Amino acid sequence: MTLAKKTKAIIEKYDFRIQKRYGQNFLVDEGVLERIIAAAEISKADTVLEIGPGIGTLSGNLAGNAGHLICVEIDKNLIPILEETLSEHENITIINDDILKVDVAKLCEEYNGGQPIKVVANLPYYITTPIIMELLEKRLPIASITVMVQKEVAERMQAAPGGKDYGALSLAVQYYSEARLVCRVPENCFIPRPNVDSAVISLKLYEKPPVEVINPDRMFELIRAAFNQRRKTLVNAISNAVNLGISKEQALEGIKTLGLDENIRGEVLDISQFSRLSDLFFSK
Repeated sequence: MTLAKKTKAIIEKYDFRIQKRYGQNFLVDEGVLERIIAAAEISKADTVLEIGPGIGTLSGNLAGNAGHLICVEIDKNLIPILEETLSEHENITIINDDILKVDVAKLCEEYNGGQPIKVVANLPYYITTPIIMELLEKRLPIASITVMVQKEVAERMQAAPGGKDYGALSLAVQYYSEARLVCRVPENCFIPRPNVDSAVISLKLYEKPPVEVINPDRMFELIRAAFNQRRKTLVNAISNAVNLGISKEQALEGIKTLGLDENIRGEVLDISQFSRLSDLFFSK
């Protein structure tokens, strides 16, 4: 029986109704499953956090390779399905919760002695960026993140300065991790089919970021301000951001100190330039 037929059979058995509000699209391509497992580089020494396991299609393979698997699923109707489809594995913990409300650091401590875990996820497209930013910016004990995302989001993660896809997500990914595109995934690899193509991307988190900055949190406030009004000059975008507390004169002075044109826009600065600008503004 093909994976697609197995998935349909499970859905019919439980009379499960796909929830659009959770962005549910179940992967039914075995080749893509294998590529996710390979990209995540999971061994028996690893504790893995899977976000959005669905009916457990990927979970069984993860459990077979990992020391322990923690599945966090927001849809309570999927919990009995997961308990049955994963019943042969004794190294799985299933949690019914919203990943944005879960204390991931506590899970790392409880199930892996505080050591870094590996994250694998088929993320709902409507909430991909908040989840990625949450995992990165909280500096959690995470070794890697291997995720299925909308193709356009994967492109934004890897975007270079100056392009239309370049933004705050690009800079966060580049500051915290090394990104690698694993594969592109067409819409026919899912049930139901999404209206967009997807991609699997692997993020290996740095032990030490590639640039030094005095206050990373303030730097990302600066970055978000630059891209919240990306069509404005950087001077205006910065001085318009109330939370930064930077006047137009201060913004102009900082930009000139870096040797940049006063009419430059934030979308052309790289992470090194943003870190230097941040240190100029927030060193005290």
